[in-house]
Amino acid sequence: MKAVANMNADQTEFAARVGWRLLIGAGLGRRAGWRGLLCAILAGAAILRPRPACSATPEFRVANFEADITIPIGHACMGGGIADAKQILDPLFAKGFVLLGAGEPIVVVAPDWCQCNNDSYDRWRVGLASAAGTSPERVMLATVHQHDAPICDLTAQSLLDQQGLKGWNCDPVFHEQAVQRVATVLARALKSTRRVTHFGTGQGRVAQLASNRRVVRPDGKITWERGSASGDVFGAPEGEVDPWVKTLSFWDGKQPVLAWSCYAIHPMSHYGKGEVSADFPGLARARRQQDDPTVFQVYFTGCGGDTTAGKYNTGAVTNRVVLADRLYQGMVAAWKNTKRQPLRRIDYRVAKLSLPARDTGDFTLTAMRTTLANTNAPRWKRICAALGLSWRQRVEAGRPIEVPCLDLNTGAADFAILPAESFVGYQLAAQRLQPRSFVMVAGFGDGAPGYIPTDQCWRDGYADDYCWVQPMTESPILKALAEALGRSGIGR
Repeated sequence: MKAVANMNADQTEFAARVGWRLLIGAGLGRRAGWRGLLCAILAGAAILRPRPACSATPEFRVANFEADITIPIGHACMGGGIADAKQILDPLFAKGFVLLGAGEPIVVVAPDWCQCNNDSYDRWRVGLASAAGTSPERVMLATVHQHDAPICDLTAQSLLDQQGLKGWNCDPVFHEQAVQRVATVLARALKSTRRVTHFGTGQGRVAQLASNRRVVRPDGKITWERGSASGDVFGAPEGEVDPWVKTLSFWDGKQPVLAWSCYAIHPMSHYGKGEVSADFPGLARARRQQDDPTVFQVYFTGCGGDTTAGKYNTGAVTNRVVLADRLYQGMVAAWKNTKRQPLRRIDYRVAKLSLPARDTGDFTLTAMRTTLANTNAPRWKRICAALGLSWRQRVEAGRPIEVPCLDLNTGAADFAILPAESFVGYQLAAQRLQPRSFVMVAGFGDGAPGYIPTDQCWRDGYADDYCWVQPMTESPILKALAEALGRSGIGR
């Protein structure tokens, strides 16, 4: 009887269910004592019961998708800050994948739009989550940030509508059509998934492409005058950049399935004349896709709020192909340097980030409302006032930004997304937080805050109106980033 008392719940249930039949089948009858009975039962249990699944490596699968999300002629480009769309030079796509096998599905997607802000960002994630059968916080979305493409903020457009300014920022009807189009192809893609057994990591140096906006004049004064097409200002050095394009990839054995790359730079060559284009990252991505059509290619922009092609770009039309080739060569090098390893575990974390609203000068509620209602104010100023008011509503409602991270093999590789135009210093800080990991950080998640400088940039005199967060917010950002990377307690 002592042996019966020591049986676990599964053994007890199994004994009750099949004990006597197994006993008779074994020919033991009454001649067998309790010890013989239990030996027969437990031996049968070992044979008949399946082995625990927990000892097996989880099966991961992936489904890639893409959809055309090109804006129609007449739609605002860069949220209304430059000429509206007059012609389509090349299409805009949303490219991404759904990862299965790590709990609820994880969606990773990069639309060729300039920004999705506030409720636009939320609508995208809700729509794609519904199609994937997952929760919105498990949708990792970051725009590539081309400028001949839309900035969409549905609340801002609603505020503009109240002033009779329909379509000044975006077209909500087209916005919903784009979301539904991508959701449809995503759902269709889930019917045909690929097995993933390995992942790869690789990086390649990109030469003569990125430069920092920060420039030191010959008289020693620090300025932020190097734009996307300013050329070689004063012969100043590149400044703080991340020279590496990084590529993560999924494999089925030795066969690559898909790859996603990331490089920190504003993705503009020439722009602002109404010629809709995915610009030089779109060209580089398409060229990589042509190299091997069986490997699906996705591209993200890193934390490039303060990095541009300005030192190497004068805005000449011919420069687009030149810049695309430099990015492409870096992507090829990253692929050649890729190392595979078995994919054993996937973790997913989301940190909450609350950033305070800027509330001085032109950024007070009164000032922004006055500008929005001022019929004599320039179009872009009125749009920016609406964008600022949209952000203020979000802050006052207590809705934080989410900072997600996809973690492969518990810190072997991390892919995180930071909001808006986060400066490259945050990307470099993430790499310092996880020095033993392959860390890839995209910028241009929820675009609502605008530019997000590091504290040092504020101390150096950074100033720009396209920024709705208070200065010196580095500490909460690093704290959220550390939490997303699984390094809680760092960055406090």
